[in-house]
Amino acid sequence: MNIDLSQAKWFKSSKSPNASECVEVAFIDSHVGVRDSKDASGPALVFSGEQWDRFLSSGVWRR
Repeated sequence: MNIDLSQAKWFKSSKSPNASECVEVAFIDSHVGVRDSKDASGPALVFSGEQWDRFLSSGVWRR
């Protein structure tokens, strides 16, 4: 999958406990990008809408 993230608008997660442990998400067409806010130029994961829905409903990300 080759998704252009150069024009993506990234948003920090409201679930991050403090500024040093944030993830950011961006919605690009029918995909969702996820990256580490401390390394904005680093790699990002890209999920299809269906994959993102499954990830959120899995509960793995909850504390």
